[in-house]
Amino acid sequence: MNNAGNATPTKESRWFSAVLAGILMCKVVYTLTGVISASLVKEYNRLNRKQKLEWNNRGFSTFHAIVAAAASLYLLTVSDIFDDSQDQLIINRTSSLSETVMGVSIGYFLSDLAMIFYNYPALGGTEYVMHHGLSMYAIIQSLWSGQAQIYILMVLFTESTTPFVNLRWYLDVAGRKNSKLYTYNGVALFFGWLVARIFLFVFFYYHMFVHFDQVKQVFPVGFYSLLTVPCALAVMNVFWFWKITRGMVKTLSKARRSH
Repeated sequence: MNNAGNATPTKESRWFSAVLAGILMCKVVYTLTGVISASLVKEYNRLNRKQKLEWNNRGFSTFHAIVAAAASLYLLTVSDIFDDSQDQLIINRTSSLSETVMGVSIGYFLSDLAMIFYNYPALGGTEYVMHHGLSMYAIIQSLWSGQAQIYILMVLFTESTTPFVNLRWYLDVAGRKNSKLYTYNGVALFFGWLVARIFLFVFFYYHMFVHFDQVKQVFPVGFYSLLTVPCALAVMNVFWFWKITRGMVKTLSKARRSH
């Protein structure tokens, strides 16, 4: 299969529509986050312009994370797309839903990158640009070729930790670092990250090893990307996990001293 083996005019139109839907989703949720927060969260009105910008940005980040993680979990565990009973090679399996989810995620990454560049470095530095860039690169290759979508969905499921990261930031800027919710969220973030971004990547490479005879059939650029891009993301995940662990230990130690 060549690197455009999955592209047809009909599919390209659907992908483009999904990307636009992802961008529109971000715009709508960004606006709604600001409107709802201004009405219901008293701390929001005390924030400066830069903090409100990031607050709203994290609103659509959280929404995308929930949608992408839920859809990926469904496709990987509930649907029969990747079931062992299927005759087609697992590396070549795809569906309209999986491609739509991937297109929406591209729309999210484009929207977030646009805001990051426009407000650089207020919304994140080089590591966020690298993460989003590598993610889009891998998703686009998978869409275009129709290959390795099972692995893209595994990586998209790691977005399930994003709501905990964002809640931690929300509580911090709202002046609630000493609350029980901040502590509980920190513990949940630690275990969620351990499962979704550390253990899952171990399983990711175990699955690739077991199915390596199929993985080798991915078109050349995609094959080498499949070996290298997840490695780069895994390194970033380990680095961030180290920071999360330090933060959790610090928070728990402070909580014990206060009691």
